[in-house]
Amino acid sequence: MSGSGGRRPPLVAEKRYSKAQPAKPAAKPARRKPTPAKPPRKPRGPIGWIWALISGVVMWAVRLVWGFGWRVGLICSVILAGAVLYVSSTLPPMTDLIDGRARGSVTLLDRDNNVFAWRGEQFGGMVTADAVSPYLHNAVVATEDKRFYGHFGISPRGIASAIRINLREGRGPLSGNGGSTITQQTAKLLCLGVPYDPTVWESEAAYEEDCRTTTLWRKVKEMVYAMAMEVKYSKEDILTIYLNRAYLGAGARGFEAASQRYFGISSTQVNPAQAAMLAGLLKAPSSYAPTSNIQRARDRASVVVGLMEEQGYLTPAEAADARTNPASLSQAAARRAGGYFADWVMDSGPEFFTRTTTEDVIIRTTLDQRIQTAAEEALTWVFENKVRAGSEAQAAIVVMSADGAVRAMVGGRQNQAAGSFNRATQASRQTGSLFKPFIYAAALELGHSPLEIVDDSPFCMTIVGSGEWCPKNYDNEFKGNIQLVQALRESRNIPAVKVSEMVGRDAVRAVAQGFGLTSDLADGPALALGVSESTLLTMTGAYAGILNGGSAVSPYGLVDLTLQGDSQPVMSTESGIGERVIREDAARQLVWMMKQVVDQGTGTRARIEGWEIAGKSGTTNAARDAWFIGFTGDYVTGVWMGYDDNRPLTGVTGGGLPAEIWHQTMVTVLQGMTPVPLPAEAPTAPAFGDQSTVSGDGFGQIFSGENPLAGGNAGQPQQPNDPAADAIIQGIIEQLLNGGGGN
Repeated sequence: MSGSGGRRPPLVAEKRYSKAQPAKPAAKPARRKPTPAKPPRKPRGPIGWIWALISGVVMWAVRLVWGFGWRVGLICSVILAGAVLYVSSTLPPMTDLIDGRARGSVTLLDRDNNVFAWRGEQFGGMVTADAVSPYLHNAVVATEDKRFYGHFGISPRGIASAIRINLREGRGPLSGNGGSTITQQTAKLLCLGVPYDPTVWESEAAYEEDCRTTTLWRKVKEMVYAMAMEVKYSKEDILTIYLNRAYLGAGARGFEAASQRYFGISSTQVNPAQAAMLAGLLKAPSSYAPTSNIQRARDRASVVVGLMEEQGYLTPAEAADARTNPASLSQAAARRAGGYFADWVMDSGPEFFTRTTTEDVIIRTTLDQRIQTAAEEALTWVFENKVRAGSEAQAAIVVMSADGAVRAMVGGRQNQAAGSFNRATQASRQTGSLFKPFIYAAALELGHSPLEIVDDSPFCMTIVGSGEWCPKNYDNEFKGNIQLVQALRESRNIPAVKVSEMVGRDAVRAVAQGFGLTSDLADGPALALGVSESTLLTMTGAYAGILNGGSAVSPYGLVDLTLQGDSQPVMSTESGIGERVIREDAARQLVWMMKQVVDQGTGTRARIEGWEIAGKSGTTNAARDAWFIGFTGDYVTGVWMGYDDNRPLTGVTGGGLPAEIWHQTMVTVLQGMTPVPLPAEAPTAPAFGDQSTVSGDGFGQIFSGENPLAGGNAGQPQQPNDPAADAIIQGIIEQLLNGGGGN
């Protein structure tokens, strides 16, 4: 089928592969950056191996700690959150935490119902953070915790800063600055919720001291409690608790009490200067209390003003005004009047309403602040102008009305001190010649006259067990036959002893005890010379009994006692007058005799122009005590002077400096008053015959020189030998000892 000339066309494939296809040039390989040849590794030396080992260990430890730490941290966070939530669930309502005092307070009012003193823990009532003065609110935040509104109860930055400061100053990390927030401080004030239990702590002070103890574990608990408070309460609630519970010195708990205590106004009314002073107290209440040192309190307040200005709470103008016009104390707080008087009232009142009260008590007293000021200034003036500089001598003053109402009391030269030794009520000292009026009171009660004669001549007595005793007069002179009034006027010892022996020591003791001298009275004849001891308050009360007509007087300062919020008093006192001791006419004659002491006797320095004054001076053995007690128609004032260690005074007698202190006090007290006559009665004639016959039998023998007691070497003291006189004496003694006197 094929011809010679016919050939098949080649297949495509054959065409494709029939001829060799030219080869494509091979792609050039990408040029690579030449890798530098690694230098040959140097063999590790010993240091290299050690470093590698340490690095490996450190990295392993870091990985281990991190792996363990975040797990532990997570667990601790869960535990902390649980603890915070649990504690917050146990917290009471905010209002239950406002007043946590274990003790109550006592507010003392003077006779005009003005506050003059505070005792106990004063609480002025609840005040909220949004009700106080905005200046006070801001001063507290600026001073104590400027990040208060930004933290959750604790401030890590504050804690770190406090630790750094403590370490830099060489203290322990928890000593000194604490870096505590207001919330933490509030937690501490609440003692972390632990209430006071008297069976656990010896006292409230021990409880508070324990609450303030800083340890690491307590700090941890404090932080938990603080964060729990942040969960439970709002910021303003926490600040309210803080404002009400903080102690601010002078017994003030909370800013309301402190504002009233120092400035006499509510905490809602304080200005920037006052707010700064109050906030400044938080650092050290006792040290910065303005009643302790006003300048130190102002310096601290200036620092607080600077903080308030720095944080934008005060404008520069307001800050400058606060510095230029610093806060001043109220009149009552500045004077701190009647500190000794207030202590005496607290000690003499019922303990459960005064010293240990758990209630808030208001006591109205007899104190007259005008008279108190007069007494304080008189004492200061005399010591500044009449006593040598540097003298350690002390003095005390008591002023009272005839019924025993104490109007003023100064217990020492530090007349604004409170809680210190009160020489008017606590110092028992020999009375000396101050006792003599009670001898003559016994004689007058028995019917004798101030005009009767007594022999002022030397004599001696034989005292069983002691031998011979010979009393002497202060001036070592003897006047012979003199009237009783002259014997008292010149404070002569020998006549006093003779009269005491004549009327009988039992009668003298009965009269003295009837007038309130209840301390142990001497048994021997030296009773007449005032060797027995008494306090100034007691002696002044006894003289008040003479002024009021011969009735006993119990000095008192408490008028009534009322619980705060009640209208009816729990207790009250209307008068201190008790039972009659001597007849009124005898008391009037004794007042007349004592008037002569001031008019022309040992008490002339007490005279005041236009006023009738009666009184008696007293100086004890070796001048260890000097007294003067005198009275007008309205007031009885007593003055004592001496050393606390019983050293003798130099050149001082009762008619000297004590009489001058009395004069300075009463000139101010009586200023502007209408003179009131004394209840004095001048005698007309001796009760037992006239002066020409008093040397006869009976009492006259004792008074004259005819009795063995009148002079020479006397034997045992003899009593009157007249049976009628014996009967009179026995009757009056029994009457006096039974608590009453004549009509």
